[in-house]
Amino acid sequence: MNILIFEYHNFGIEDVKETLTKNGHKYKAIESALIKERKSTEFDSIFEKAYEEGINGRPYDCVFTFNYSPVISVNCNKVNLPYIAWVYDSPHVALYSYTLINPCNHVFIFDKMQYLELKNAGIDTVYYEPLAVNIDRMKRMLDSKNDKNAQIAEQLKKTQSCDISFVGAMYNEKHNLFKRLEGISDYTRGYLESIMKAQRKVYGYYFLQEMLTPQIIADMQKACPLEPSPDGVETIQYLYADYFMARQMASDERIETLKLLGEKLGSQYKINLYTHNATPELEKIKNVGAIDYYDTMPYIFRNSRINLNITMRSIKSGIPLRGMDICAAGGFLLSNYQEDMYDIFVPGEDVVLYESQDDLLAKCRYYLTHESERQQIAANGYGKVAEKCSYDVRLEEMFAEVFNQ
Repeated sequence: MNILIFEYHNFGIEDVKETLTKNGHKYKAIESALIKERKSTEFDSIFEKAYEEGINGRPYDCVFTFNYSPVISVNCNKVNLPYIAWVYDSPHVALYSYTLINPCNHVFIFDKMQYLELKNAGIDTVYYEPLAVNIDRMKRMLDSKNDKNAQIAEQLKKTQSCDISFVGAMYNEKHNLFKRLEGISDYTRGYLESIMKAQRKVYGYYFLQEMLTPQIIADMQKACPLEPSPDGVETIQYLYADYFMARQMASDERIETLKLLGEKLGSQYKINLYTHNATPELEKIKNVGAIDYYDTMPYIFRNSRINLNITMRSIKSGIPLRGMDICAAGGFLLSNYQEDMYDIFVPGEDVVLYESQDDLLAKCRYYLTHESERQQIAANGYGKVAEKCSYDVRLEEMFAEVFNQ
């Protein structure tokens, strides 16, 4: 097939390109920030030019993007060209655009709960599709006898090996959206902090949106007004819960969790954090800084005895890309409970899930002292993603759905 790809700083896009080429497809990739727009005459011109050119004069069979783009959907709909969008972000407000129902769309969503929300609302252009890993790339990096790869692996093993690691954003920047609610009343602030605290104790059910009453919303609107997009059906509750509160919860949860591990285990075990954020409050955790997704991250996962996944609560049930990447690198995954894990893994055999911070602490202690069991679980997790979650498998599934193969 001939495939037109639009991209803008998407993790995994190079893996998609490699997989397409390996399987005999041709593609043209265009990078543009305009794909994030709802409407753009400038992008319309870019699309029209690319569509007319094709690949070596031959027309495209479809357009592919990570995440859903209304402006791409509008253009695909004009020319009756199938549009494949694979959503890996949550929240992703573009999913609530009216354009989602365009018949050209085939929108694959990694979070089953969000998929069901849209499907049960009568949207027939959405599908459930977990995320993927590039097993070939992992093998080249981690198992190859190539001298250059071996030298990199050995150097990182010496400098970055640790007992527990977490790779991810801490969402503690000064411009965090929740911090813009400075003008809310003491009552509203206490209410929001209470429901966020309660939500953090509950896995498997997300109730923040339904807890935002008209009175609370009105006070939040005074402090930081929001308006849904004119071409969308997203609610104010969704915007405040998923963009303001869920990110604040992620910051609080990640900092609190790492602080707990540092205090309880930091004197005995080496704990590394890989993030672009400053974390002066985590005195017993080594903040190594940000790492490159392609070149370095797999080595970190392979050389950490325990890799943590602390999922943003706006991801209702899905497996974040981090979880897939950890297993693909042969790492041991210790994650908070996510319902979709059960679609791929057997918890306790392929991955390990925790249900509270006390449970997390206990499982860290256990697996740091049961090495053979830890190694077997990591090997099982790798086997599952290699079999079921490669880009080869996922792209074949999507193409079969779109083209009825």
